[in-house]
Amino acid sequence: MAFALAACAEMLWQDRPIEWRCSQLADMGFQVGLWNWCDHDLNKLERSGATFSIMNGYLEGRLGDDEGADILLASARETAEVGKRLGVARLNLHGTGLGDGGRPKLAEVATPQKWLKARDTLHRICNLAEELGVTFALENLNQSVDHAGVPFARAEETLALVSAVNRPELRLNLDLYHAQIGEGNLIELCKACLPWIGEIQVADVPGRCEPGTGEINYPGISRALSVMGYDGTITLEAYASESEDAALEAFRTAFAG
Repeated sequence: MAFALAACAEMLWQDRPIEWRCSQLADMGFQVGLWNWCDHDLNKLERSGATFSIMNGYLEGRLGDDEGADILLASARETAEVGKRLGVARLNLHGTGLGDGGRPKLAEVATPQKWLKARDTLHRICNLAEELGVTFALENLNQSVDHAGVPFARAEETLALVSAVNRPELRLNLDLYHAQIGEGNLIELCKACLPWIGEIQVADVPGRCEPGTGEINYPGISRALSVMGYDGTITLEAYASESEDAALEAFRTAFAG
């Protein structure tokens, strides 16, 4: 079964302009993942010829409290309009806003009250998505290496929230790099998440580079996903261990089916 393959533009060819990276990925047959749209010239992104699979769906805000939820909804509305302009397939969310180096702007513990508020906030996000005709995705993160203090970060937590909301406007962005660090058992995790997956992101562990540089058996995961019937997008959100061309070829080979 063929997957749609994408790659995160910010993590590759970091000495080149972002619009060049997007055009290069499009020429190589990949869709493009982005981070924060406000870092870039939207006119140049539009002219790049890229198909955008995902970008951050908000700039600030939080799921688990009233003030943070209101900020998140306002930010998500603004971002959704940009996403529609660029034709982005999915708008990415986290439990709280991320600052420099992926650190949370506000470190939190997910109390029972925050769980209920997060569920309600995600319903509000779905109402917004239905109004604007867009789709949001909630991403799992690892807390021990990259994102200490982010609430609702583990894949089991993002799955619990998305499945509780259970609306087509909200999907999972299942990041297998983060899940390997925090949870492991990736094939079974994919099975559990399958009904709600909107996109899968990958990088190897340790190092966050392309498949084949670490411990994850991505060709095995590719075969398992095909057997499960997954035919959606898989995105390389990774640095190149040596050259970008070699990294992208390794990624393509791992998910060739």
